[in-house]
Amino acid sequence: MRIAVTTPTGNVGRHVVATLVRAGVRPRVLLRDPGRLAPDVRDEVDAVPVDQYDADAVVAATRDVDALFWVNPTSGHGDPLAEYARATDSVVRAVTENRIGRVVFQSSVGAEKRHGAGEIDGLAETEIALDGTGVDVTHLRCGYFFTNLEFELAALRAGTLQVILPLDQPMAWVAPRDIAEVAATRLLSPDWSGRCVQAVHGPADLTWREVGDILTAATGRRSPWSASPTTPCARNSARREWSRAWSRPCSACRRASARTSCPNSPAPSGPPPRPPSPPGPTTSYDTGSPTTSRKRAAGSRFL
Repeated sequence: MRIAVTTPTGNVGRHVVATLVRAGVRPRVLLRDPGRLAPDVRDEVDAVPVDQYDADAVVAATRDVDALFWVNPTSGHGDPLAEYARATDSVVRAVTENRIGRVVFQSSVGAEKRHGAGEIDGLAETEIALDGTGVDVTHLRCGYFFTNLEFELAALRAGTLQVILPLDQPMAWVAPRDIAEVAATRLLSPDWSGRCVQAVHGPADLTWREVGDILTAATGRRSPWSASPTTPCARNSARREWSRAWSRPCSACRRASARTSCPNSPAPSGPPPRPPSPPGPTTSYDTGSPTTSRKRAAGSRFL
């Protein structure tokens, strides 16, 4: 099986690559600078320098590919919705022109709303566009990454961190490696087809207060949170800018979270090969069906 992986040095993509390699697959990885690949995987992959916003380059890089893990890149400049639209054009052209059989797309909770979720609206448009190709596709509706806390280390050391949502409002959290395990299992499994939506959340929705308690228990340093005292206009602006962080799943997405198989999948004839487990603490997942999305993580995986 020929599998292509985008953003192979990202929080999720690097784990997808490692899992595929352990499963005996030599993935084709698409990235701007192959020199950024980890030394231990450079000889295990076929690296193709490509800009995901360049549709012609993406089409050329994905020829003869059977399956594709796609993540919309962000440059951090300009309008994120416009950037997502350019990336969407690239993946749609690649899937259509190269007749790629299946796609696993890293989306987000909130995409089910289609409109009014800020930056996530761009992911929703990618979902809609991929659905329109008729390809077998799984949309991974992911929670808020635990690793995003690493961007707030300076604020934590300073003694406080302001957040937009109420401190006691729960939201879905997830470890990027858990997303990668779900994505890799989908890419490797032959026992699903059609359009699937897979919620990928941690073992429990958490409030910011609960996250602070977890950080305190793990580090011994108190992690105080405070709600941002912004005006309604500023708060709405921040929600648009940080929509990937604050969106909550709807009831349909929660129901998808509890499923262990895609409703469009035929009954599996047997379990697909299970990728070898990585060293250290791991989460469990069911390979008797395409994936189990509500991950059961050990306490150490909260951080």
